[in-house]
Amino acid sequence: MTFTLPDLPYAHDALAPHMSQETLEFHHDKHHNAYVVNGNKLLAGSGLEGQSLEDVVRGSYGKPALAGLFNNAAQHWNHIAFWQMMTANGGGEPGGDIGAQIVRDFGSYGDFREAFIQAGVTQFGSGWCWLVLDNGKLAVTKTPNGENPLVHGQVPLLGCDVWEHSYYIDFRNARPDYLACFLDNLVNWDDVAQRLAQA
Repeated sequence: MTFTLPDLPYAHDALAPHMSQETLEFHHDKHHNAYVVNGNKLLAGSGLEGQSLEDVVRGSYGKPALAGLFNNAAQHWNHIAFWQMMTANGGGEPGGDIGAQIVRDFGSYGDFREAFIQAGVTQFGSGWCWLVLDNGKLAVTKTPNGENPLVHGQVPLLGCDVWEHSYYIDFRNARPDYLACFLDNLVNWDDVAQRLAQA
């Protein structure tokens, strides 16, 4: 297989004003596309050709000779998920099974929200913060650069990109405000619930 850039599941201006058209044009059309282009170059001759994207990510993790491939393949996977994890008029406290499990495992939605924002704020430099399913229990984690929960045996349910290119146009250096806006206005809880149901 080769990596291909998927279309956004919504128009470039659909998430405004919480995530601007300009941000999505740079983030999807340029940054994500660069991971695809570079990933395809590095996939050739890696010994992982023909495998699924998830298997390429897992198979290249922790191998110095494949570090470049891992970085680009993992970021490709992360961004495919990230676009699906957002929707117009999203965010807020979810209901259903995902809402009940958040309350069960964190105590309240407010406690989850605080933990998720804190994980994103305290991820030094570039990386991601995540809501994951880990041995049947929900947890909040953070990973550096392109690393993701797949390589740690966890199921990623929700991820937020805290690389500066994800928020600098709209929020400048105010990462906490970006994370709060993401949770309050952009999270596609239907997508998160589907990931939980399929776990």
